[in-house]
Amino acid sequence: MANKEILLVAEVFSNEKDIDKEIVFQAIESALEAATIKRHTNQIKARVVVDRKTGDYKTYRQWDVVDANPEIDGDVEFPASQILLEAAQLDDKNIQAGDIIQEEIESVEFGRIAAQHAKQVIIHKVREAERKKIVEAYKSRVGELITGIVKRIEKGSVYLDLGGHVEAFIAKEDLIPKEAIRNGDRIRGYLKDVRSEARGPQLFVSRTAPELLIALFRLEVPEVNEGLISIMGAARDPGSRAKIAVKSNDPRLDPVGACVGMRGSRVQSVTNELAGERIDIILWNPNEAQFVINAMAPAEIQAIVVDEDKHSMDLAVSSENLSQAIGRGGQNVRLASELTGWELNVLDATKAEEKSEAEAFKIKQLFIDKLDVDEDIAMLLVEEGFNTVEEIAYVPFSEMLDIEGFDQDLVEELKNRAKDALLYDAITAEEKIESIHPADDLLDMEGMDAALANELASHGIVSMEDLAEQSIDDLLSFTDMTEERAAQLIMKAREPWFAETSGEE
Repeated sequence: MANKEILLVAEVFSNEKDIDKEIVFQAIESALEAATIKRHTNQIKARVVVDRKTGDYKTYRQWDVVDANPEIDGDVEFPASQILLEAAQLDDKNIQAGDIIQEEIESVEFGRIAAQHAKQVIIHKVREAERKKIVEAYKSRVGELITGIVKRIEKGSVYLDLGGHVEAFIAKEDLIPKEAIRNGDRIRGYLKDVRSEARGPQLFVSRTAPELLIALFRLEVPEVNEGLISIMGAARDPGSRAKIAVKSNDPRLDPVGACVGMRGSRVQSVTNELAGERIDIILWNPNEAQFVINAMAPAEIQAIVVDEDKHSMDLAVSSENLSQAIGRGGQNVRLASELTGWELNVLDATKAEEKSEAEAFKIKQLFIDKLDVDEDIAMLLVEEGFNTVEEIAYVPFSEMLDIEGFDQDLVEELKNRAKDALLYDAITAEEKIESIHPADDLLDMEGMDAALANELASHGIVSMEDLAEQSIDDLLSFTDMTEERAAQLIMKAREPWFAETSGEE
């Protein structure tokens, strides 16, 4: 059946919606199939094939080839769309269950699909194609700065018109707090995600992400795009304050000054875009301690103690600078911590000094007791940075020999005494463990065995009360029991607690 109107519809939809013509043809075929099925009283299966060049189309009725169903006396469950394998093989012996057979039937007139149902099929297909096209166009732009006009505001969330019938969504939590946004405003955001959804927005934008701050500086500071300045990281308290770390790749260029701009013009442009957010531009330093000191600006750090094991730093500041270093609600130290990646603890310099002196005295006394040395040698070891007996026992010989006043005999004696002290502590600890026995209530507890009870006792868990105070992770850290068994044992040990509570009620 020839139909030039089909070609016209495909052409118009393809041009107006800027989508592949093949998608429109598929939508027309689906609509014709729906119209064909609707014309029959029983639920048949239909397939329509449209010739892409002439507009001719043919309609086929289809049947699924199935085996006999014993539950319905060897017949088929859906006679309108299924046929028994035996019946199908009368015409073609090569047909197998699962195949589809079809025969041409009379086609419906194309004009009939002007009905609302057929239109909806075409429109649905077109919308699907548009959504897919948007996703494909913007998928590669995730992580970029995008600009749009506020189209509408719903329940605190904002919808942006990006042009070309493309819409982006900014959730309430991704908006700068207390920012005044009105319909028609032109705003920028960071494209954080693109995904295809059946309905609603597909482009998700944030105005609170630290990446937005970085993207805005890339826009305002040409030296960043030219590679003369690198942005090393950013941290934000959206709408209030932010810190951004920069470094220069050209020794002649001041990265902080370049980002600030003439009379603060560049940083002011970024601040205006972020609803007045104050921005500290921090000079990055490869020395992490110095980087932390820079990040804490404008507060002045008097002393810093680094604990690499805990990945933390104690920062000592004067009493008058303490509140400035911490910031309102802990804002300054929190942003500095996020920017540097270190856990930062701000201490009053006087208290920090007292803490340091107390720790030094404790370590000094440890050396006096364990190594049987006088106070002068113990203090000298502390001043050289030794904190444990293990360090003295196993630090390279040459390193201790470099200490002023230490000779070979003294170093050998100290290292031998340190090793003897460690050995003595290990033996004492082993004897202590062996002398500890589990209490009767732990041994008699339901689900407990002697081997496990002794293992628990060796780790200080002697009674049911001790076991009740443990967490599942605590038990799994030194036993090979399953998580389920650990939970059962702990709950069993806690039963007396619940009994006491019930009795009080």
